[in-house]
Amino acid sequence: MSADTLLEQTATVLLVEDDLALAAWISDFLCSRGFRVEHFSRGDQAAMQWQQAAADLILLDLMLPGKNGLEVCKLIRQQSDIPILILTAQGEELDEVLALESGANDYLVKPVRPRALLARLNSILRRQQKTQPQQPLLQFDQLLLDLSSHRVCLADTEIPLSATEFKLLWYLASHAGTVLSRQQVFLEMTGRDYDGLDRRIDMLISVLRRKLNDSSSQPQRIKTIWGKGYLFVADAWQQA
Repeated sequence: MSADTLLEQTATVLLVEDDLALAAWISDFLCSRGFRVEHFSRGDQAAMQWQQAAADLILLDLMLPGKNGLEVCKLIRQQSDIPILILTAQGEELDEVLALESGANDYLVKPVRPRALLARLNSILRRQQKTQPQQPLLQFDQLLLDLSSHRVCLADTEIPLSATEFKLLWYLASHAGTVLSRQQVFLEMTGRDYDGLDRRIDMLISVLRRKLNDSSSQPQRIKTIWGKGYLFVADAWQQA
């Protein structure tokens, strides 16, 4: 039995989608592959009742009645690290960025293709299963990262980060002093190989620099090493 088959046979997906025809198609397809599927058609319903579904992963549309998908994602992320895959409209790059900043683990562009959906779900679930306990705190002079609470403090001031931003910062800081290639970072963040075109990591790096008082033109804390990747500088945090 393959690892993917094992995941499909044991995972429960909470589908939040108001297009009933699309929801029925996705549910039928996932059930045919062994998933269990719970379905909500409203964002406010999902926000209040998502825990009752006892899901392993949430498949969340952006455009929903009651509460939109970004609101639901943010609310759930404040309470749980459950994987969230957001469905976005084709070509809407802003939606993709906002989805990641709201705490989604990944996004999938509509129209939904069966094999792409299945691969993305299994990829997220594999990453979730492989997560191991880590050192709960990292500190670099004035910078403190707390893994258990996802809190970041710089000179005793808490820096608000989305779950995705925290994940990226933690990954970089865990490899302080080591240049990480764009391929390594992209694979860690999405579970997929870098295609040479996707700019989401660059955008997240820019957000981190801004929030952590790093220069955008001449960064000293999170550096871009031309032709190689990204470098978290361990001794660049003496000042706020």
